[in-house]
Amino acid sequence: STISQDLAIVDDGYITAWGDWASLKPKEFPKENGGMKALADNIRMNKMIPGLWMAPFACDKHSKIAKEHPDWIIQNDEGRAANSSNCGKFFYGLDATNPAVREFAFKSVRRAVQEWGYDCLKLDFLYAACLEGNGKYDLSMSRAETMYLALQTLRAAAGPDTFLIGCGCPIGPAIGYVDGMRISADTGPTWYPDFPLPWWDNATLPSLRAMIRNSTTRACLGHRWWHNDPDCILLGETTSLTDNEVISAASIVAMTGGMLLLSDDLSQLTSERIRVATRIFPVTGITAVVLDLHSTSVSGIPSLLRLWCTDSLSPDMSFNAVDLASRNSMRASFSPMRPWKNPFSRERNSIPVAKGLGTWSVVSFSNWLDVENIVSVPIISLLPPEITSEKKCDSDELNLGYHVFAFWSSKYIWVSNSKLDGHKTISKRLGPHETEIFHVKPVHASIPQYVGSELHFTCGYEVQSISTTAKSIELQFKNESKRSGFVYLYIPSFSRAIHVTMNRISVRPEIVTRTPQVIRGNITYGGQIIRVYLVMNGSSTDGNVSCQFR
Repeated sequence: STISQDLAIVDDGYITAWGDWASLKPKEFPKENGGMKALADNIRMNKMIPGLWMAPFACDKHSKIAKEHPDWIIQNDEGRAANSSNCGKFFYGLDATNPAVREFAFKSVRRAVQEWGYDCLKLDFLYAACLEGNGKYDLSMSRAETMYLALQTLRAAAGPDTFLIGCGCPIGPAIGYVDGMRISADTGPTWYPDFPLPWWDNATLPSLRAMIRNSTTRACLGHRWWHNDPDCILLGETTSLTDNEVISAASIVAMTGGMLLLSDDLSQLTSERIRVATRIFPVTGITAVVLDLHSTSVSGIPSLLRLWCTDSLSPDMSFNAVDLASRNSMRASFSPMRPWKNPFSRERNSIPVAKGLGTWSVVSFSNWLDVENIVSVPIISLLPPEITSEKKCDSDELNLGYHVFAFWSSKYIWVSNSKLDGHKTISKRLGPHETEIFHVKPVHASIPQYVGSELHFTCGYEVQSISTTAKSIELQFKNESKRSGFVYLYIPSFSRAIHVTMNRISVRPEIVTRTPQVIRGNITYGGQIIRVYLVMNGSSTDGNVSCQFR
């Protein structure tokens, strides 16, 4: 499998000390070879956007800037350097109330953008500009005013076209100044924080649990104020994370629709872990509704997220994955220049898919407890919405029921209409820190349907086009990346006379299950679920599945 990447960020490690942003490590980034500009050019030659990590209002104790300008360092009420409150290392905060500090930060950012050529900056530890303490240049400014002025300086230096990612930044002052925002604690190689602090004081320490908690509860900020940055997914097996925990992290990133970041050496990953990432790629740019935000019970973390997929929004399939996600997020965002839309229209939480796929719900169930648990939700709350005024299809009129497909486990069940009385539930026994994603789609009476696949968590976003008749179905999948997996189809017939081709080659389908027979008048409805293994090698001729039956 392959993952297309559109951005490469050079992280911490290229300078000799924080604060000395022009002092490159001579062996790793020799100036005679072009230094940071040569690296940016190389990233751009590889068809990616060059990005750079900086902490413009932080400096190390041993840095030149700290020795030459001790008056720039924020002092606490006792006259000592203010506490930077970072569990990784102690550093100094540079006083953003001081015009000289702001000029220094401005020049550092301007150099990275205009001289070195970086189009994206990840600006970290921004809170360092407004650490608590009375030892500041201008005591008349509040810490919020200081943070606002610091961010204003950084945006002015970077210019309007540079993508800025805020990190370690107070949320309020950053609105309107950053394009992306870290909205979670750092992720980590463990579920709980390794750092030895008591349980009541470690909620923001690096850990996967903290990352998932913040990413879920702040999901609603995404594409309203900025693009959410949930931190990277750790796929390597050098961590202590279980397979369930890695899949849960991927599920939350996928369902909340923010940025997808990878920091592992991809060449060292197992095919199973790479496949976790490919199954949530590309990101959709659409944010799920958190169903239990105010009723998180024992775990303290919401466990139910819901999206909708619909063909009523007519996406432009000529766009690539990145541009399509950008258009989706723009549609979901707020703009005072656009006509007002009813917030209950549900478009903000709907993913546009190819015409002919229909409308369905995508719901993630998670167990954040340290023990096995059964997660249950009333079926009625998971049903797809009526978000269009189009005439109902015959399946709606007949009320045959719903296809329910579990993405990660590839399990299928048919939920008949008799179970939709409000008291029935969909339940899933989940292991510790495990997540499953369900798809709930109305059953068509007499037309074959695409139920889902192992290719993409939405079970629809991966489809380029679909055409159906009473006796056939043909799908063309997006084939720009290498990937493979089973495709699941509903055939409204009990006949075994089924002919299937994959990439124009005849293949034998596997019958997964036969559905219940539903009698309406003198007609019996029902059929069977089949699956076909699809292989795509990135060729323009790949990605076709066709099925004819009697």
